[in-house]
Amino acid sequence: MKRTFRSLALAAAVAAAPIQASAQSLTDALVLAYESSPLLEQQRNLLRGLDEDVAVAVSALRPVIQYFARLQKTDSEFSGTNATQSLGLSLNYTILDGGQRAFRIAARKEAVLAGRWNLIQVEQNVLLNAVAAYLNLRFAARVVDVRESNVRLISEQLRAARDRFEVGEVTRTDVAIAQARLAAAQSSLAAARGNVDIARETYRLATGQLPSGRLSALPPLPELPPSVERAQELAVQIHPNIKALQHDVTANQLLVEAAAADRLPTVGTSATVGRSNTQQNNATLTIETTGTLYSGGRLPALERQAVTRVNAARAALVQEARVVADDVGRAWAQLQIARAQVLASDEQVRSAQLAFEGFREEAALGARTTLDVLDSEQELLDARTARLEAETDAQQAVYSVLAAIGLLTTDHLGLAVERYDPDAYYTAVRGAPVTNAPGSLQGTRLDRVLRRFNRN
Repeated sequence: MKRTFRSLALAAAVAAAPIQASAQSLTDALVLAYESSPLLEQQRNLLRGLDEDVAVAVSALRPVIQYFARLQKTDSEFSGTNATQSLGLSLNYTILDGGQRAFRIAARKEAVLAGRWNLIQVEQNVLLNAVAAYLNLRFAARVVDVRESNVRLISEQLRAARDRFEVGEVTRTDVAIAQARLAAAQSSLAAARGNVDIARETYRLATGQLPSGRLSALPPLPELPPSVERAQELAVQIHPNIKALQHDVTANQLLVEAAAADRLPTVGTSATVGRSNTQQNNATLTIETTGTLYSGGRLPALERQAVTRVNAARAALVQEARVVADDVGRAWAQLQIARAQVLASDEQVRSAQLAFEGFREEAALGARTTLDVLDSEQELLDARTARLEAETDAQQAVYSVLAAIGLLTTDHLGLAVERYDPDAYYTAVRGAPVTNAPGSLQGTRLDRVLRRFNRN
C-alpha cells in the first residue's frame, strides 16, 4: 500500500512552494473530487445503461405492434398484370415461455445492484486519490519550509566561517566547504519549488482544480476497527467489490434458469389486420405453440455455458474475499510501520537537534570544524524530512485501511455533498416507459430525470 501512495508522492514529495490566500482543507479536496470527477460521471452513465437493460428485459413481456405496407405485382398469361397494394397492422405476443423472460428480468436487476456497488468502489478510488494528492502536497510544502530553514542555517555558517577566516581561526578550505554546501542547499530548494508545480497538478487531477489557498491543518483522523482481524471480518462483509460479485453470482444463477427455460415450449399469439387497394379488408388471429425438438446441441451447450459462468462467478467471489482480506492486512501493517517510524523519527530529530547545537557551540570554541557542523546540520535536515514523510505515510495509511475495508465513502466520512441517487433513474426507466408519450406519467417523469442528469 505504501508503494501505491509513493507513486503519487514521487513527483510531489520533495517540495512545494508556499500557497497564498485562504486555507483549503482536506474536506474541501474530498468534496471537490466527488463533485467534479469524470470517473464518477462515467460510472454513473454505465449504471444508467444497466438500468436500461432492465427496461429492455421488461419490454419482452409486452406485445410488439408493427405496421406494414406491401406492393405486390403479378404477371399472368391469362389475367395480365395485376398490382395489389395493402396496408395493415400486426401484433405478436408471447403468452407463455417457461419463465425465461422473468428469469432474465431478475438477472438484469441483479446486474443493476452489482453496478451500484461498482459505483461505490469507484467513489472510494476517487476519494483515496484526493486524500493522497492533498497529503502529498501538504507534505511537500512542509519540506520546502525545512529546505528554506536549511539554507538560512548554512548561510549563517558561511558568514561565521568567513568571519573566522578573517581572524585566522579557520582556513579558506572551511569557507569553500560552506560555500559548496550552501550552493547544494540552494539547488535543492530550487528543485523543491519547481516540483511543487507537479504536486499541484496532481492535486488538480484528483480534484478538478488547483488549490485555492494554503493547505490547512488536518482534521481528526477517522476511527478504525480495534484490530486487524475485526477490520478483515468487516471488509469481507461490506466491501463494494464483494457485494458486487455476490450480485453477479445471483445474476448468473438466474441466467442458468433462463437457459433451461429456453428448452421449454412457448405459447404465442399473432394478429394481423389490413386493407388492400381492391377495397378488401382482412384480419387473421393465430395462436400457436412452438418447441424445439432438435437444435444440433445448441440449447444444451448454452445451458452448460451458463453453469460454467456461475461457477466462475463463485470462484471470483471467493478470490475477491481473499484479496480484500489481504489488502486490509497490508494496509494495517503499513499503518503500524508508519506509526512506529513516526516515533523513531521523533527521537531521531531530538537527537540530531542536540547534536547540531552541540557541534555549533563546540565549533565556536574551536573544538569542531566547519565540516563537522555542516555534517550535523545535514543529519538534522534528513531527520526532519524523514519525520514529515513518516507522518504523511501514517495519515495516508489510515485512509488506505478505510478504503480496503470499504468505508472510504461520502456517507461514512460525512461529507456535505449532494449524493448521487441511483434510484432516481432506475425508478424512471424500470417500467420501460415510452418517452414523450402524450399523457404518459412515466414518460414525463423520465424526461424530468434526464434533464436533471444532463444539467449536472
